[in-house]
Amino acid sequence: MKILVACEESQRVCKAFRAKGHEAYSCDIIMCSGNAPQWHIWSDVTPLLNGNCTFRTCDGQAHTVRRWDMIIAFPPCTYLSKAGSTNLYRGGKLNQERYELGQQAASFFRAIYAADCDRICIENPTPIKVFGLPEPTQIIEPYYFGVPVSKRTCLWLKGLQYLCPTNVIEPQYTFNTYPLFKNSNGKYKQRNRSKTFEEIAEAMALSWG
Repeated sequence: MKILVACEESQRVCKAFRAKGHEAYSCDIIMCSGNAPQWHIWSDVTPLLNGNCTFRTCDGQAHTVRRWDMIIAFPPCTYLSKAGSTNLYRGGKLNQERYELGQQAASFFRAIYAADCDRICIENPTPIKVFGLPEPTQIIEPYYFGVPVSKRTCLWLKGLQYLCPTNVIEPQYTFNTYPLFKNSNGKYKQRNRSKTFEEIAEAMALSWG
């Protein structure tokens, strides 16, 4: 299958599907950190969503895709996540600038969801209801896949079966107390915290690849 992994600089999902023999590409406005530039598109993903596109990966090679067989996307959630709702309503008043940024993020989410592709998965935290996103199809937790962390994660699925748990264990940490993230700091903290757990990436390739 030809698979577009949108908004992924870590390449963990891309590489998991590549390991299954699929033609997967990660795409992000950030350069990849997964050490596979030959599979990364350093660009805005919007022009690629509906296929009929030609693009260059970071090794300079040109590729043409008529239609994607699957899109898996991790759109930015900074302005959509319910966890940030206190920043949207400060002192009981709507933060207009943040609201407009949230509307832009919601429009990007909808563009992915409406892409001309039969199989789509969008992953995000629980969104703020004011932005009117559709109800998620499935709720997963990292500890369903052998990661001892509790972090409620939503999946919006089209044409795909539920993501099958692979190793359900008892959670030992919340996302904020997990040592890998609790001890991180600096400008890369948010990026590191947004990376897909490798165990979940492998489960996606196992369930859908």
